[in-house]
Amino acid sequence: MFIDRARIQVTAGNGGNGKVSFKRAKGMPKGGPDGGDGGKGGDVILAVDEGLNTLIDFRGIYEWKAEHGEGGGSKQCTGANAPDKVIRVPAGTVVYDEHTGEQIVDLGPGDSFVIAKGGKGGYGNEHFKNAVNQTPRTASPGEPGEVRALNLELKVIAEVGLVGLPNAGKSTFLKSVTRADPKIANYPFTTLSPQLGIAILDQSRRVVIADIPGLIEGAADGAGLGHDFLRHIERTQVIIHVLDVEPDNALGAAANYRSIRQELVEYSSELAEKPEMIALNKLDLMTPEDQQEALDALRTELQLDANQEIYPISGATGVGCDVLLEAAWKLLHGDQVQLGW
Repeated sequence: MFIDRARIQVTAGNGGNGKVSFKRAKGMPKGGPDGGDGGKGGDVILAVDEGLNTLIDFRGIYEWKAEHGEGGGSKQCTGANAPDKVIRVPAGTVVYDEHTGEQIVDLGPGDSFVIAKGGKGGYGNEHFKNAVNQTPRTASPGEPGEVRALNLELKVIAEVGLVGLPNAGKSTFLKSVTRADPKIANYPFTTLSPQLGIAILDQSRRVVIADIPGLIEGAADGAGLGHDFLRHIERTQVIIHVLDVEPDNALGAAANYRSIRQELVEYSSELAEKPEMIALNKLDLMTPEDQQEALDALRTELQLDANQEIYPISGATGVGCDVLLEAAWKLLHGDQVQLGW
């Protein structure tokens, strides 16, 4: 199950209390203070586990606590430090302070972050000895560990994000070019959560692709599934806009393109400015003559320059997909490729 939001509270361990103790040994009936310091409380650490791709482990678990430090002992023995509490999260997890809304950290592959610090241990009475008070009966308590209420939000990490209306064929394309196995069917919202796949161009080149659930008009305002998943496109470097050459919503490909572009603009101007490529899908349903006519009509309706590309593909048969991936690779890695809008 794909869970991309969680609300938790983390509590670091308290430091151990310092010890009040005096030396008691043969020949030393009135030995001096020898109380040891308390140990440090455990930190709470968020650590990325690249084997995870969901926040489902937090479902139903709100409180995450580290252990307390051990109290100090006699003979100036320091209490043991508590072990840290390590919480594993997927790469792409963004952590916010629940009370202020401030972003604390954005965790990428290999990252770890101390989200709550354990308290320091208290001083034993040996620390309080001085010329005036040679037998102090005072020790300090350990410091409390930090407590923080957090909101976790997962944003899929991918180089390329696929956007388009439901039934545009994004999942079929993803399955065709990667080893991903998304659910595919002829009804809206087949894809209920972002799907990741890796397209292997050759031994040294690969492209990580995310199939984002289909967007509809009003997605930026919360309609359909789009509002929940638009944020997953924010991390992508390039958007591939997949259009159905014969859409089933009675509108043409150009009208559908403008509809989704408007949703991207309304959600985030920064998102709308990302490099975009246009892929006209399902051309296997047409004759070669009709395919060219559809491409020319779309170019005219979108008022594209001659240098601006539209990539004809068929996710079902794989035709044209390799050309699209090569162009995406070049765009990602700095070679000059004209954008599709």
